[in-house]
Amino acid sequence: MASLRYPFAPMAVPKQKQSHSRTAKRRAQHKVDAPVLGTCPRCHSPRRPHRVCQVCGTYAGREVLAGLEHEHEHDHDHD
Repeated sequence: MASLRYPFAPMAVPKQKQSHSRTAKRRAQHKVDAPVLGTCPRCHSPRRPHRVCQVCGTYAGREVLAGLEHEHEHDHDHD
């Protein structure tokens, strides 16, 4: 129980400084993994899981984004 002098519980503080080698060993595991890629069941192009396919525009067996495979019908340039 906290006394009246300290109305809050004291924080956990390390007793000794952590060495540079131990710090470097811990930080060596902090790396970026390659993104996981699956295949689209409709067009078989690589895509991230739980995301709409950027090639055919389908997700979970239904078309979410219409017209991704087709060209534009208007005649202006996109930057």
